[in-house]
Amino acid sequence: MDASPSSMKLLKFLLLCLLCTILFNSVMCSSKIHCNEKDMNTLLRFKTGVTDPSGVLSSWFPKLDCCQWTGVKCDNITGRVTHLNLPCHTTQPKIVALDEKDDKSHCLTGEFSLTLLELEFLSYLNFSNNDFKSIQYNSMGGKKCDHLSRGNLPHLCRNSTNLHYLDLSFNYDLLVDNLHWISRLSSLQYLNLDGVHLHKEIDWLQSVTMLPSLLELHLQRCQLENIYPFLHYANFTSLRVLNLADNDFLSELPIWLFNLSCDISYIELSKNQIHSQLPKTLPNLRSIKSLFLSKNHLKGPIPNWLGQLEQLEELDFSQNFLSGPIPTSLGNLSSLTTLVLDSNELNGNLPDNLRNLFNLETLSISKNSLTGIVSERNLLSFSKLRWFKMSSPGLIFDFDPEWVPPFQLQLLELGYVRDKLPAWLFTQSSLKYLTIVDSTASFEPLDKFWNFATQLKFFFLVNNTINGDISNVLLSSECVWLVSNNLRGGMPRISPDVVVLTLYNNSLSGSISPLLCDNRIDKSNLVHLDMGYNHLTGELTDCWNDWKSLVHIDLSYNNLTGKIPHSMGSLSNLRFLYLESNKFFGKVPFSLNNCKNLWVLDLGHNNLSGVIPNWLGQSVRGVKLRSNQFSGNIPTQLCQLGSLMVMDFASNRLSGPIPNCLHNFTAMLFSNASTLKVGYMVHLPGLPIIITCSITMLIKGNELEYFNLMNVIDLSNNILSGSVPLEIYMLTGLQSLNLSHNQLLGTIPQEIGNLELLESIDLSRNQFSGEIPESMADLHYLSVLNLSFNNFVGKIPTGTQLGSTNLSYIGNPHLCGAPLTKICPQDEKSNNTKHAGEEDDDDKSELYSWFYMGLGIGFAVGFLGVLGAIFFNRRCRHAYFRFLHRVYDFVIQKMNSIY
Repeated sequence: MDASPSSMKLLKFLLLCLLCTILFNSVMCSSKIHCNEKDMNTLLRFKTGVTDPSGVLSSWFPKLDCCQWTGVKCDNITGRVTHLNLPCHTTQPKIVALDEKDDKSHCLTGEFSLTLLELEFLSYLNFSNNDFKSIQYNSMGGKKCDHLSRGNLPHLCRNSTNLHYLDLSFNYDLLVDNLHWISRLSSLQYLNLDGVHLHKEIDWLQSVTMLPSLLELHLQRCQLENIYPFLHYANFTSLRVLNLADNDFLSELPIWLFNLSCDISYIELSKNQIHSQLPKTLPNLRSIKSLFLSKNHLKGPIPNWLGQLEQLEELDFSQNFLSGPIPTSLGNLSSLTTLVLDSNELNGNLPDNLRNLFNLETLSISKNSLTGIVSERNLLSFSKLRWFKMSSPGLIFDFDPEWVPPFQLQLLELGYVRDKLPAWLFTQSSLKYLTIVDSTASFEPLDKFWNFATQLKFFFLVNNTINGDISNVLLSSECVWLVSNNLRGGMPRISPDVVVLTLYNNSLSGSISPLLCDNRIDKSNLVHLDMGYNHLTGELTDCWNDWKSLVHIDLSYNNLTGKIPHSMGSLSNLRFLYLESNKFFGKVPFSLNNCKNLWVLDLGHNNLSGVIPNWLGQSVRGVKLRSNQFSGNIPTQLCQLGSLMVMDFASNRLSGPIPNCLHNFTAMLFSNASTLKVGYMVHLPGLPIIITCSITMLIKGNELEYFNLMNVIDLSNNILSGSVPLEIYMLTGLQSLNLSHNQLLGTIPQEIGNLELLESIDLSRNQFSGEIPESMADLHYLSVLNLSFNNFVGKIPTGTQLGSTNLSYIGNPHLCGAPLTKICPQDEKSNNTKHAGEEDDDDKSELYSWFYMGLGIGFAVGFLGVLGAIFFNRRCRHAYFRFLHRVYDFVIQKMNSIY
């Protein structure tokens, strides 16, 4: 059949199109689009200020087309640079110290130059998680642009109309003191400066509200202080996401936040210090889906208007001071998936209509003052529930033992459970994280409970009354945290999966050997072992070679004996070793020298002897050897420990002088010690575990457990001699100094005034002499002072912190002045002179009183003589009174000069 003319025409047309496509592609391939030269030069200028330790920018050189450079993307047609994507990827180690920063030694660092904004077609810019230190604004950047005439602005000072995405987050050391350049990015939709240090004087709100297209603003952990609480309106016209969490806002909730004209859907203000009540009237948040205000100081009731936010899906008001009942209006939020109200002061019963929240996946209302009965009727409709936390002393759990919930939980936290554990707990085959605290409920039958626990990843039981023997129990969870449960018997068995094992403050007895020596594991993952405050006995096992993953060992406050085994030196990852209050004897094994990462070594209250170890690693922050039998001199090698903050060698037999190199303890030069938490984070899949560590210290007469380290030197109760080296007074961050009960001599120098943060100083029972320096009156934080039983002389300086009690000075017979009753000779002489002066004063007063009386009478007679004429002559009345005023001033001045 012949083809029709129309079909032939169509076929010819298609062939022609195919030919044109082939020709176009061949032309494009033969004449490939190259990078714009102007853009290439801009990128090369940026590179000059960058330090590139791992060669990320090694492809950035002129001979290679810049569109082929690492992190650069160009437009396929114009060759102009449109994307710069160079985030630094860091690996998260399994164990991270709380104050340890990510390893960014391979990341870009140096200067971040805003010359990149000269890339006219750049729409995407991402240098997140690098290590830049400063921003280079250039000669035309920042404020200087404000002074240029509008007719001849360079590109950097004009509005950049193409940049939509800017991410400089997690450059933690980057200090930005100028945000004027941000306001010129008129097309910006996404801005992320999380973790960047924004100078507190920056007017950040004004700059970001000048971005009309901004959809997402992330300024978390930027050290911002001003949230402009009394500003009524902020001109966000397009904003959908606002994240200002973890800043330093110490104020009320800002008024502008609840008057936004845009349809904002996400607000994150957690981890600040906002302290006001929530608004009483419905704010303009009709489109809000996520509202996070946790970890603040909010107070007052939860307002009913929350029930009118029909699109709300996530609500977190946890860890505040909110009070009153949970409003029934929350039951209207049919879209709600997350409701977190724990750690407040809420009271009353659970509203019945919370059962209407059919989409709820997370319900957390623990640690409040709620009352009433909780039964299956409260949870029947929560078929999607995955996380459930409920604990209040006034709640009564009353579940039908036959009830099977419609949900399968992944996380469950219960507290204050009475009688028996809910039977439905054992139906939760998907449960991975279980917490039960402060409960008197029976865990019987224990075999069933321990078998159920083998499915868990995280197992947290604290302050319960389990009262069970765990000798034959197999613990297989990654995190096992069993504290204060009155567990009995010997050591349990553990599987290779266990990473954290805490059996602190129970009644376990016997040897630790069955756990470590009879429980051989091919590859141990155990990082944290805490068996403190039990009744363990016997020697410390020598099987530590099989547990090289250990970072933390706490066996304190037991009845262990023997020598510290040499095999502990094989624990090269060890950071915390607590063996306090046992019966260990002998020398500290030199093999511990291999523990280069050791942070805290606590061997206090044992019978250890020998010399102080001089091989401690550079990382050590706290060394406690108190109450042992150590002897000899304090080794000068310790002066190399620049990170040392706690040096407690009290109650030993140390002799000789105090080393004159203690000023090399550079950590004691700084004032941030009291805010520094010592601990680490264990990264377990799904739930990182934060473990804070402590040191028990005797400070200000009280032995307390300190989780925030202090700068402390305690060398008391030894046989130290000689004078205190001046270098010790250079430790300007020192907070507690105890040198009492030694044989030290010399004077206290004026340099002690350098220790401005000193809270406690005890120099008692030594042989100090001389006067107490006046500079001690400048130690404004000083609350405990003891200079008793020395040979001080002279007058005690005046100062509120120096005159609290005479017990601070007794045993110094030549001291005088308050608070002692002994009056100083110079004060006694001054008092005698004062008494004699008072008698002369009386004579003078009597003489002058007669003189003034005569003067007054004469003046009155003369005054009355002319008074009538004056009052009848209005013209001279005011002039005469001015004259009298001058005469009076002159007479008084002369009398004072004679006196």
